[in-house]
Amino acid sequence: MIPPHPGKLLILSVSAGNGHVRAAQALAATAQLHWPGWQCVHIDAMAHVAAGFRKVYTDWYIKLVNRAPDVWSYLHGKADATPHSAASQRLRRGIERLSARELLRQIARERPDAIVCTHFLPAELLARERQRARLAASLWLQVTDYDLHNMWIVPGMAGYFAANEEVAFRMRARGLPAARIHVTGIPVMPAFDVATAEREAAVRSLGLDTARGVVLMVSGGAGVGDLPSMARRVLALPDQDFQLVAVAGRNAEAHAQLQALAAQHGGRLLPIGFTTEMDRLMTAADLVVTKPGGLTISECMALGRPMLLTSPIPGQEEHNAIHLLEEGAAWLTDDAIGLDYKIARLMADPPRLRAMAERSRALGKPGAARAVLMQVIEGTGR
Repeated sequence: MIPPHPGKLLILSVSAGNGHVRAAQALAATAQLHWPGWQCVHIDAMAHVAAGFRKVYTDWYIKLVNRAPDVWSYLHGKADATPHSAASQRLRRGIERLSARELLRQIARERPDAIVCTHFLPAELLARERQRARLAASLWLQVTDYDLHNMWIVPGMAGYFAANEEVAFRMRARGLPAARIHVTGIPVMPAFDVATAEREAAVRSLGLDTARGVVLMVSGGAGVGDLPSMARRVLALPDQDFQLVAVAGRNAEAHAQLQALAAQHGGRLLPIGFTTEMDRLMTAADLVVTKPGGLTISECMALGRPMLLTSPIPGQEEHNAIHLLEEGAAWLTDDAIGLDYKIARLMADPPRLRAMAERSRALGKPGAARAVLMQVIEGTGR
């Protein structure tokens, strides 16, 4: 329902990893589609903080999880067990405030009626602003994984959006008010909010054979190898005739290697670079090979796609993987041999893939972005 006097919605993300930004983009696109009278602005908080802080917060995080996952696992667990009142946490928040003064000024200039944060950092900063009566906008926080870390427990929000019932349960157990917790799912782009997924049409649009299976491979990782080496091994598996779509994203070197490999395999490999059509690629796939990032698996579930999960980052991705394994929507591998074996086994077992796809679809919440925005917009009273 569009209110009689539309207002201004600000969506704040943090570019530490991709998922927080993609959730924010999904909310912005959905707002423009279904609430065109509202002005919607998406800001990456990292574009308005001190350069040194941005480098540590984004580049350091990516390098750490890729090069020293055991160290990241320790830090993730330590932070989860540290009370918000601890001296280390107060120091962290103080450094963040000093580094984000320009961000706070930018938010004040926007004068929004409501703010949705897809990361805990801006939520923490703005909760303090509201406590000091320096911000009038209502504040909302969207958790972007199927787990709840202590850093997401930010008091004073108008509402909290949970991926599923377990995350909501954990929110209540950690003291957040039950009346403010909403189980919406994780926002995905409107293209994933479809009643049916037309696989054959999607396969045909990619120039692939509709009579042969399709594996979509969107990431590598520690243990399973880089994307070109993964594709090379999988294409060499004996007695397999499925087609492989490999998405290199912005990695130009990997894309070039995949293109050279495709020339050797007579139409069995379709290399893709950066794309905004992941919905079409997933729709075409019988199996999606991916790391278990919160947004990627939410997109897969929205379209009812079974998954083979690779090399989860300790902490949030491990919990995402556990959720899917418990629910029967995915398998997991953390080494190259397991990857080869499990792809071959799953692609040779269509009934199992169909059962996993049914479980995936049952878990999916393709309308999550609309559900979030309904709460936020109605909550403004405009």
